[in-house]
Amino acid sequence: MSQLFLTEPLICEPEIPCPLCDSVDRFTDINNGEEVCTNCGCVLNDTALNRGLNGENYYHHRATNTRRHGTGAKPSIYDRGLNTFISGNTDAYGTKIKQENMKQLRRLQRQDNRSKINESAMRNLSIAMAELDRLTTVLNLPPYIKEHAAVIYRKALTKDLIRGRSIDSFVAASIYAACRMNNIPRPLKTVVEESKRLHKEVSMTYRMLVEELNLKPPIDKPLKYIPELAAKLDIPRPTERAAIKLLLKAEETKALAGKDPRGVAAAALYLASTLNGEKMVQSKIARAAETTEVTLRNRYRGLKQVLGIV
Repeated sequence: MSQLFLTEPLICEPEIPCPLCDSVDRFTDINNGEEVCTNCGCVLNDTALNRGLNGENYYHHRATNTRRHGTGAKPSIYDRGLNTFISGNTDAYGTKIKQENMKQLRRLQRQDNRSKINESAMRNLSIAMAELDRLTTVLNLPPYIKEHAAVIYRKALTKDLIRGRSIDSFVAASIYAACRMNNIPRPLKTVVEESKRLHKEVSMTYRMLVEELNLKPPIDKPLKYIPELAAKLDIPRPTERAAIKLLLKAEETKALAGKDPRGVAAAALYLASTLNGEKMVQSKIARAAETTEVTLRNRYRGLKQVLGIV
C-alpha cells in the first residue's frame, strides 16, 4: 500500500465555536445539508455541501450513476437545462400514489409545464432553440458552434432586437455569425438555403447583429475554403497542398487583398491542377466555389501575375 508523505505541515482552519454554548463539536447532516452543534443542537449552517463520495466508490459511481449532477447549463436549451419537472407516480418516500390522486398529479404536471413558458421571452427561446437545433444538424455544425450561436441569439433577445421581427431570420443570422467568428466555412447562401427566410432578410439581420452587438468577425481568407473546395471537387491531396503553398506566397505580397476569398481559393486550385498536369473544368470549379467563370479567370490571371508564373 502506497504511503503519502507531506513536505509541508497540513494547516487546518480553526472551527468557529457555537454562538450559544461556545462548543466546537459539530455534526454534519449530509441528507438535510445542515451543520449542527452536538452539544446544544443549534443549527450552525443550513447550506452544507455534500463534497463527494469516498475514493473507493467514486469512479464506479461516476460511471454507473449520474443522479448527483445534470447535463450542465447550456445556452442552446431554452431554459439552459436547469429546469425541474414533476414526473413519476410515487411520492417523496417512494410510495406509489393512489389512483384517486393521480388525476390531481397530472393536473399539477400540466400547470408546471405551462408555467415554464408563460413569459414571452421563454416562449421565444423555446421556438428559437428548436430551430437552432434543426439548422445546426442540417448544416452539420459542431456543438460549440451551436452554443456560440445560442449566446449570440440570447444577446439579441436581451437587447430587444427581435421584437416585431422574424425569429427564424435571427437564428440563421446567429449561426452564420458564429461560423464567421470561429472560421467555419459556411457561406451565407448555404445557411439561407436551409433556413425558412429569404437571403435578403437574413443578410440584413446579420448586419444588424454585427452592428448592435459589436461583433468583430475575422476577415475571411482564401486558405479557409481550400479544404472544402478540394473535397467537393475530389482533388488529390498533393494538388491541394500545392494550392495552399501558392496562396501562402501570394499573401506575402498582399496583392490579392480585398478580393473574393472563394474566387481566389478556386483560382489557386485551378492553377495548382494546371501546374501538376491535371485537367480541371473551369465551370465545375466555379460552380463548387459558388462564383462565376469570369471571376475565376480574372483571379487566375491575377494569381499568375502575382506569383510571376508565365
